[in-house]
Amino acid sequence: MTTTTSNDVLQVTRDARGVVTLTLNDPARFNALGGEMLSALQQALDDVARDDTARVVVLAGSGKAFCAGHNLKDMAANPDLAYYQKLFAQCSRMMLAIHKLPVPVIARVHGMATAAGCQLVAQCDLAVAAEEASFATSGIHYGLFCATPSVPLVRNVPAKRAMEMLLTGDFIDARTALAQGLVNRVVAADALDTEVEKLVHSILEKPRTAVAMGKALVYQQRELGLEAAYQLAGQTMACNMMDAAAQEGARAFAEKRTPEWKR
Repeated sequence: MTTTTSNDVLQVTRDARGVVTLTLNDPARFNALGGEMLSALQQALDDVARDDTARVVVLAGSGKAFCAGHNLKDMAANPDLAYYQKLFAQCSRMMLAIHKLPVPVIARVHGMATAAGCQLVAQCDLAVAAEEASFATSGIHYGLFCATPSVPLVRNVPAKRAMEMLLTGDFIDARTALAQGLVNRVVAADALDTEVEKLVHSILEKPRTAVAMGKALVYQQRELGLEAAYQLAGQTMACNMMDAAAQEGARAFAEKRTPEWKR
């Protein structure tokens, strides 16, 4: 059974497998990350975080673009430091919610992903892009260095490549984004959903507990020194092995059979 709920800017679809698709649905504004959109995304992500049956989130966009980032027209209309601080703090909370979510988040990218929209792609755990997709941290063209987009960008893309994007604001195409590590896969537009589904299906075949522990570990150890990272990773693996799914997996390996996970 598939259920769909919508508000003015976000459509939430959940299928029987626990796959939650969040579709940015403000095509007239190129799915800009205004206050309303950020609030809707935050609520949807918080709902997923509380749902033990959720397995994967797919983040998509409607219309011609994936996401054009913040709306500079709105920002120009509100020249107030407190307003800007609130907006960027709200966006950072939403990005961190993706980071902290116990299930993988896959960006399904078509059209352009600019500024905070490019940030959104970089913040997701995985990304599949259509061949015509394009990416830019374009704020510098308007006198605004993409500071918050730089946070996940430099954690995905080699430093000099990231700096070039941030300092020039120039677009890169999907194949370049793939080569630089911003996205995982690039396919023809008509194969985009099929390619996303391949990733979803592969993740669904694995135990939720192991996926959740692994996602948390990867991001935590990245911020640590080598010795501390190994300590954390070893403790995580030990705890993971105590889980029923890992015990079943080990028995299945020894018995040369396919594991039978409890869903």
